[in-house]
Amino acid sequence: MNKSLQVSKYVFFDIFSAIIAWGLFFIYRKNQVDQIYIKGILNIINDPNLYKGLIFIPLFWLSLYLMIGTYRKIYRKSRLQELEQTFIISLIGVLIIFFALILDDVIITYKNYYQSFIVLFLLHFFVTYLFRVILTSRTAYKIHHKLMGFNTVIVGSHDKAVKIYQDIENQIESSGNKFTGFVSLNGSQNPEIANLLPFLGNYKSLKTIIKENNVEEVIIAIEEYEHKLLGSIITALEDSEVVIKIIPDLQDILLGSVKMSSIFHAPVILISPDLMPTWQQSLKRILDIFSSILVFILLSPVYLITAIIIKTTSKGPIFYSHERIGIKGKPFMMHKFRSMYINAESGTPMLSCKDDPRITPFGRFMRKVRLDEIPQFYNVLKGNMSLVGPRPERQFFINEIVKKAPHYRLLHKVKPGITSWGQVKFGYAENVDEMIERLKYDLLYIENMSLATDIKILLYTMIIILQGRGK
Repeated sequence: MNKSLQVSKYVFFDIFSAIIAWGLFFIYRKNQVDQIYIKGILNIINDPNLYKGLIFIPLFWLSLYLMIGTYRKIYRKSRLQELEQTFIISLIGVLIIFFALILDDVIITYKNYYQSFIVLFLLHFFVTYLFRVILTSRTAYKIHHKLMGFNTVIVGSHDKAVKIYQDIENQIESSGNKFTGFVSLNGSQNPEIANLLPFLGNYKSLKTIIKENNVEEVIIAIEEYEHKLLGSIITALEDSEVVIKIIPDLQDILLGSVKMSSIFHAPVILISPDLMPTWQQSLKRILDIFSSILVFILLSPVYLITAIIIKTTSKGPIFYSHERIGIKGKPFMMHKFRSMYINAESGTPMLSCKDDPRITPFGRFMRKVRLDEIPQFYNVLKGNMSLVGPRPERQFFINEIVKKAPHYRLLHKVKPGITSWGQVKFGYAENVDEMIERLKYDLLYIENMSLATDIKILLYTMIIILQGRGK
């Protein structure tokens, strides 16, 4: 599948649609609203505002589509999903255009405002959706008729694996799964599955298997007695941008965990690699950038005063910089105001505790009101961190944590943050066991990521700062 070509088609027709819609709307507006244009089409064609709109309006729409991630999962669009997304984004975009460009029009009655809004919305929505539904329908046809598909690996080697393979292969309409092979959990396998698919290895090698075979989907079809390994399987897939589907038991169906993507497809529990909708991810990054710039401007006196106090109350540098592990396990340098005496941590890394003698008197105050954290807005602005996300740790402690809780690596699916649900509910950890205890709150955050959750965590953090309850 040529993803770049498919994206190019969507981009071309989205720009073309925006040009057609705006051109028709411009003609309508000048003939129906601006009475001086009623004399003829030549007045409209000679208007330079028409050509400005035909250049900048499509660029506006393209920017909006890119921001919400319209072109990210280009082969996984359904016609119904396309209808919903096009309707919502058309409504939002037209509202922006209306208030930015049209509200200043000289009008005869306010009825013209409503008419202009409705006409622009209907023109843009219907023209855009027409081309999109044609592209989506062609893609769906190719997928349903096995002309294209997604490389898929089955995790499991017994009866369930055989059954799901046969069910998917015998579907009335193909779901697009092109099976590359299967992996086993303990080396044993059903001879029947070995006759159907190539054996690719053990589940612990999933990362390598996915990379070598360009796998896009992983179907977990394990027996009930193998469920204890489910957490380890998902952990093994932590850094892979694959769609994970789990074959459910009756209990999962009764609990409402099972989702259907099509009437003809097998029911599965779907785990998407995207923890937040794309538009929320984009908005989260915009808020990170905007908030960081605002903090640097408003708190510049606080930065200066804090730096002076640190420098005059204890020997050593103003900032403490140390390597931490971020998203996808990538290291980065995190910066804080120094709250400990110089050379407080030489040799084996140590966590701070309640009455830690290494902390300076002013450092103790900074920690209570989280003042030592504000240089981290630099990391947020760079993109290494976010306002909200699990606390970044040093590799030394990560190695200790994963010995007892291997699912800790799931935190690397998201950017670390200045504050987190774990920080709000638990605070700073003083040992590895407390880090593991705090882990459940960070995992809970990842499973429920949204802008609304981020706002709640930020509000609770502000309350903790104002009450001086940090530690």
